[in-house]
Amino acid sequence: MDEVSDFEGKVAIVTGGTRGLGRVIACRLADAGYKVVACARSQPDDLDRRIAFVSADIRDPDQAAGVVQQAIDNFGSLHLLVNNAGGSPAAEAATASPRFFDSVVALNLNSAMYMMQAAHAPMKAAGGGAIVNITSVSGTRPSPGTAAYGAAKAGLLNLTQSLAQEWGPDAVRVNAIIAGLMVTETAEQTYGDRDAQAKVGASIPLGRMGAGDDLAEAIIWLASDRASWVSGARINVDGGGERPYFLDLVKGS
Repeated sequence: MDEVSDFEGKVAIVTGGTRGLGRVIACRLADAGYKVVACARSQPDDLDRRIAFVSADIRDPDQAAGVVQQAIDNFGSLHLLVNNAGGSPAAEAATASPRFFDSVVALNLNSAMYMMQAAHAPMKAAGGGAIVNITSVSGTRPSPGTAAYGAAKAGLLNLTQSLAQEWGPDAVRVNAIIAGLMVTETAEQTYGDRDAQAKVGASIPLGRMGAGDDLAEAIIWLASDRASWVSGARINVDGGGERPYFLDLVKGS
């Protein structure tokens, strides 16, 4: 199949699509033929000219609905929603404020739900669509230091499967990507300098940390007709997963 002809003229929204992994995803979808709308709270100066920008804080359900409406007003329909917005600074659970916890859950879980609710009706009216939720390994294993983030991503995984069942009769497919350790603009804050990142990458079975292109390839497949009977899936894009720490302890490393 010709990837571009498969998606030519179709419309996609990428939340958090102006920087980092989201920016790569948005550009790759544009390469594949999509008309792409990226939303974030502020517009960068160097956004790819092929990508339409909508300023929004999607933690607000009205603003989330506004992003979907803007995409439809501009392009007439909606075929793909990528819920990529998310993240969290580290914080000790014992002392994190209620406001901090609420803000992390709002960004990583609530905003995705608001976007999906807004996208459902136009996708159903168009005869179907695809939703891809970017989650994290933090939602599948303990996440000390980022407990609120891990809990929100775990909730998004469950929400993905619930909506896949609710919306399957409407031909709206909902899937999740469980992203592993990824190189982003803030990688040094999370993993340390380049030497430290190289050591982290070497610990992964496939020998490197992930990148935006790795996520984009999985999204393009999930959005395509080749995945037409895939819904409610959890696709690990993690290079084979994290090496269990106890193995190094056993070896005395």
